[in-house]
Amino acid sequence: MILSRYMARKFLNAFGIVLGVMVGILFLIDIVEHLRQHAGRGIGMAEAARLSALHLPGAIYEVLPLVTMLATLALFVGLARSSELVVTRAAGRSALHVVAAPTAVALVLGVLAVAVFNPIVAVTSTQYELRQARIQGVDDHIMTIGRDGLWLREGWAEGQRVISASRAERAGTLLHNVTMLGFDHARGPVTRIEAREAELTPGNWLLRDAKSWPLETPNPERNATVHETLELPTGLSAARIRESFAAPGSIAIWDMPGFIAALDRAGLSAREHRVWLQMELALPLFLMAMVLVGAGFTMRHFRAGNRGMLVLAALLCGFAAFFLRNLAQVLGENGQIPVALAAWSPPAVALLLALALLLHLEEG
Repeated sequence: MILSRYMARKFLNAFGIVLGVMVGILFLIDIVEHLRQHAGRGIGMAEAARLSALHLPGAIYEVLPLVTMLATLALFVGLARSSELVVTRAAGRSALHVVAAPTAVALVLGVLAVAVFNPIVAVTSTQYELRQARIQGVDDHIMTIGRDGLWLREGWAEGQRVISASRAERAGTLLHNVTMLGFDHARGPVTRIEAREAELTPGNWLLRDAKSWPLETPNPERNATVHETLELPTGLSAARIRESFAAPGSIAIWDMPGFIAALDRAGLSAREHRVWLQMELALPLFLMAMVLVGAGFTMRHFRAGNRGMLVLAALLCGFAAFFLRNLAQVLGENGQIPVALAAWSPPAVALLLALALLLHLEEG
């Protein structure tokens, strides 16, 4: 128990140091990048620092596996240099007993990251995107998903149009039970249109079985017109609608099941969000795998000249596991492999291979 507490404390210290260094590096790089990116818009150092502070939690969250790997390498390289591992093994402690405490700490850190840090990242990422859009003078928030269906918004110089629909098909380009409200910046609401369905064609909305009310007249119902088909010009495109879907990273993990259910009710594909949810749940397992990968190469006394090669091999294996995880995510989002396989197989494979390596090298 004393040894486990000692190893856990050493790993936490190493993790804190690596995390602090990473935070400082990423923050400074982000400031420089935002100053360069918005050089023509006149933002100062204070605004660049605010943007970087909002972007930093998401960047740190993405590199948590790398932070865990580097902390593991720092821990066991330090223990090997001080011969503490030799003393521990001479006292009869197995390699699994030594690595158990850092692995358990990585599991706890992973659970805390998913349960607590993930919602913080979702909020800061959303605020970061809003501030970026405000600085650039664009509005990327076109689509909103709710319990009663979906909402689209498009604007132009004179006004904007708000569209609601009960459900959608073809990634939001075919809408059912549609209501469109046209607004003028100076006069307020000017038109209301209801249609059985609306299809997005290049440059136009094609409405079928539509009825239009001019809201500026004293009696809109008397002046209403019925159309078998009606075309309305639009600046939207299928690609822009797809890009406006709420990114999985901008939704807290606690809200993700409800958002997925809303996407299903709206008739939109939620596969990307399902993959993201399962990968978030598998993150603690992946952090455990990073600890075992790093320990497998560095948990022994270094012979002269081979320390750098073993650390390099550990880093390469860690990057390979990270690449496999990202590849599986892409394949899962594209529907080429099942969601559960995409999310859970990379950390499971990395964990089992690292455990096999550790047993082979340290336990014979």
